[in-house]
Amino acid sequence: MNSNPKAANAVRLLIAGLMIALSAYWAGARWGSHEPANVEALQSQRGPGRGAGGTSGLTDEETRNINIYRQASPGVANINTQTVENDMFMRPIAMEGAGSGFVIDARGYLLTNYHVVENADTIEVTLGDKSQFSAKMVGYDPRNDVALLKIDPKGKSLTALTLADSSNLLVGQSVLAIGNPFRFSSTLTTGVISALGRTVQTSNTTFIDEAIQTDAAINQGNSGGPLLNSHGEVIGINSAIYTPSGTTAGIGFAIPIDTAKAIAHDLMTDGVVHRAYIGLSPLELWPDLADALDLPVKEGLLVLSVDQGGPAARAGLHGGNRNVILGMQRLTIGGDVIVSMDGRDVKSLLDLNVQLNHKRPGDTIVVSYYRAGKKADVTVTLTDQPQGHSGER
Repeated sequence: MNSNPKAANAVRLLIAGLMIALSAYWAGARWGSHEPANVEALQSQRGPGRGAGGTSGLTDEETRNINIYRQASPGVANINTQTVENDMFMRPIAMEGAGSGFVIDARGYLLTNYHVVENADTIEVTLGDKSQFSAKMVGYDPRNDVALLKIDPKGKSLTALTLADSSNLLVGQSVLAIGNPFRFSSTLTTGVISALGRTVQTSNTTFIDEAIQTDAAINQGNSGGPLLNSHGEVIGINSAIYTPSGTTAGIGFAIPIDTAKAIAHDLMTDGVVHRAYIGLSPLELWPDLADALDLPVKEGLLVLSVDQGGPAARAGLHGGNRNVILGMQRLTIGGDVIVSMDGRDVKSLLDLNVQLNHKRPGDTIVVSYYRAGKKADVTVTLTDQPQGHSGER
């Protein structure tokens, strides 16, 4: 039978068009940022049971996850920030950011990451029930990347999440994360605690001490949201991921909630974070510098200066006494070289800050150091960081 070439071509074009249209719909449904036009109408067409919000036929784990999500999600916040910066022509440009947070007190206090709200001119909070509020910064601790916000509930009853004890966690425990990855609000992911007790440096001045590692999916926008245990209690603040690609690779890190609770308590009661302060400016040694200065050790912290009247100065530690130029760098040399604190090696600024992070004002710390080639120990009584002091030590 003879075929009609024109008709065949028309059929092929019609089929190709249908395939392209279906592919476009699939891609949009999978990757697009839209939501179903009328979720409530679709749900109302389903009969009773699972589709209508029931839990019949679900596993115990599924039922638990559903109940935790229903309980906690109203108290999880989508945080949007705006910062005004100047471009190269000194014209103001509005820069937007987004992250997560969660209510910890029905009076309107929320916890989040400091890096979510850092330098923000305006902070807008949208809770899980879609209610919106303007927020103000109560205070923050850059060292631990924690910030406390406050909204005015205006008579609204807020869902405050219960804060757990993060000191007795175990690897293998089930965890749930709720947040706003890539601005997809109120997203739930699940996993387990993969490791505990890690120290994770997230910037030059910020680190997560005793980090909770999890394989629950955490992405951009999850920062500041809660990591929950199987009882729906907050055990950590989701803060960072290890990723070669920029998206989740199954290695996420959370700040232990015990750390955040102490910071929030200080801010809510005194308006400041009480951090242990030693009062010195250090420089990390490297082998070439140690050789150039004829030092007895290759690693440690060279004390450039001590704050007059500060803890280090009162304990007798010395800063440098002469200036030199090494390469392109001007240094103050001749100061003590700190090598350990409380018997633990101190080889970097991170090591120093971790040690101070375990202390409170009024605590003591034993500092081992070299001076003129001789090793000595001194006990330093730490104080509260002076108001307005911008340094970390």
